[in-house]
Amino acid sequence: MNDLLFEMALPPDFRWDVNLDYMNRSPLECLYVPDASGVNRLFAFSGGPALIRAAAAGDRLKVMLLAGVMPAPQEQQDLAVFIAEWFDLDRDLRPFYALAAADPLLAPLAERERGLRIIALPGLFEALCWAILGQQVNLAFAYKLKERLTQRYGGSLEWQGRTYYHFPRPDVFGDVSEEELCTLQLTRNKARAVLEVARLLAAGELSREELLALPPQEAEARLLRIRGVGPWTSQYVRMRCLRDTTAFPAGDVGLQNAVKFLAGMDRKPTPAELIEMAARWKGWEAYAVFYLWRALY
Repeated sequence: MNDLLFEMALPPDFRWDVNLDYMNRSPLECLYVPDASGVNRLFAFSGGPALIRAAAAGDRLKVMLLAGVMPAPQEQQDLAVFIAEWFDLDRDLRPFYALAAADPLLAPLAERERGLRIIALPGLFEALCWAILGQQVNLAFAYKLKERLTQRYGGSLEWQGRTYYHFPRPDVFGDVSEEELCTLQLTRNKARAVLEVARLLAAGELSREELLALPPQEAEARLLRIRGVGPWTSQYVRMRCLRDTTAFPAGDVGLQNAVKFLAGMDRKPTPAELIEMAARWKGWEAYAVFYLWRALY
């Protein structure tokens, strides 16, 4: 099976190679599989799982069904929205590149990585869980925790000798205990936070739509009311899930290390110093962070 579902126009400032390069940064990623020309990802539809491939062909993105169920027409529309958000396809980056060209830290990265989009996490549950799992651990261990959570509670499909997974739905955690999650090596606090997020989403007490309808600072305040969500997590979710270009996780260790390296500092900058620095990136703070991260990984 290799059925073309639809095609999408790619914006002028988009390069498939640099986006795939970013997606290839860790072999531990369990939710999608990139290769030299495209990326495969498993989705859960009403009729069952479907393995979807996105691959660029000139100025078009071809979206194909590789295996599994054929998504219904409305599901295909929803899939197109997901992919557009995943690769931030509706964003005009010309203002960011104009800003970056005049910035000593960003200019070399913007030239080298031109065409890179913030690779989003459009699912709020996945985004919150990923941020929670990544709190105060290195990236490799965060990936392992996500893999364990996904393999235990998510759906799967085998195709051509590989098993693909999709992230679990919040409602599957209704009968899961903190102790059960701790067997996956989540800390007690992380287990508690994941279950709280799952409960809120399953009960309809929290949604991405609700957060997107709020002004950025109110959305952040709403996120901060969730147990286990602090300033770094809320900023990260605003950046990667809500696609808020003004989000700025000043406490991010990777950002601090990137600025230390690029600026030739003998120490990591403080969050206060980074916030002061970010004034020159006003309106595009999240993109500045994403490009600065590329100095390290």
